Amino acid sequence: MQLTPEHDTLRDTLKRFIDKEVNPYVDDWEKAEIFPAHQVFKRLGELGFLGLTKPVENGGSGLDYSYGAVMAETLAHMNCGGIPMAIGVQTDMATPALAHRGSKELRDEFLAPAISGDYVACLGVSEVGSGSDVASVKTTARKVDGDYVINGGKMWTTNGTQADFCCVLANTSEGSSHRNKSLIVVPMKTKGVQVARKLVKMGMHSSDTAQIHFDDVRVPQRYRIGEEGMGFIYQMEQFQIERLWGALNSAGMAQRAIDTTIAYTRDRQAFGRSILDNQWVHYKLAELQTEVACLKALSWQGVEEVVAGTDATRTATMAKLKAGRVIREVADGCLQFWGGMGYMDESPISRIFRDGRLTSIGGGADEVMLQILAKFMGTFPLPNAA
Repeated sequence: MQLTPEHDTLRDTLKRFIDKEVNPYVDDWEKAEIFPAHQVFKRLGELGFLGLTKPVENGGSGLDYSYGAVMAETLAHMNCGGIPMAIGVQTDMATPALAHRGSKELRDEFLAPAISGDYVACLGVSEVGSGSDVASVKTTARKVDGDYVINGGKMWTTNGTQADFCCVLANTSEGSSHRNKSLIVVPMKTKGVQVARKLVKMGMHSSDTAQIHFDDVRVPQRYRIGEEGMGFIYQMEQFQIERLWGALNSAGMAQRAIDTTIAYTRDRQAFGRSILDNQWVHYKLAELQTEVACLKALSWQGVEEVVAGTDATRTATMAKLKAGRVIREVADGCLQFWGGMGYMDESPISRIFRDGRLTSIGGGADEVMLQILAKFMGTFPLPNAA
């Protein structure tokens, strides 16, 4: 895809914001295991970054997805993975269905303040027993008069301790697990919503992640996104964008790993010359750079499909799978060249190593991506196969 001067301006503006208002504070936020989401999101909203692809009538820019893709890549300029992920949840995971399927009233009430940065959003899909298996979620929402009464819980909810609202996937009827679910907007201050605990993670430290309980949480039925029973379908549509976001951001993170490793190994001396002067080192970095280029090409193929309005599921799934493998290979390979410093918590490559591991798990594990691709290939066993 041919990028325009407008894409370049977006990238440069976002980098300046990151250099001035994020990176100087990242180390402190990593130690605190939380960042001030409302403060950061408000500034991003003022700069127009939270609504690049969202409807103009709700305060967005109404641009095509290529602009969101540039943003996903550029967020990797942040010296951590947690804050980019939190922003990605706001723009590409918790709000796409709301933007495309929500009523005017619902978009005015929740999408507009999410675009302006006044509201922080989270997505309630995964549960303790239902991670990548979205169809098996147990949270229920039963109709009582004109409301839904929601019971259950959600796990690994990014932004969960700071969010103003959660887009919750819940069972609203009996029957097929693919046709009995709805997406419902739940304000986090509603009676019965409890942040059970803030989770401690291996990486992504600056991103707050919560376990949430719903105990007879009552919200009006008008808070449902789109049609009842279509929540699973809407979530699958969102996954196209979520997985492309993950692939694009991982490519940017992998590139940062290579760039910082080149700089470090060029300066680090051992046995009378720089580490980078060893053939194995610069050859290996060249191999890793090639892998990143392949990932970017595949990811941008998916972006082109989204912009063209075609189904990008297959390409987005491939890109997400490849991203998880590439960021692991790049982070591990680069870390080795840092030696003992690479094992230190304070080193940038150590943080990339920890943060990047999530790519193969979040938004659907590698094994789920392989299952989806096998179905596209016609090789996945039929249900009644021996």
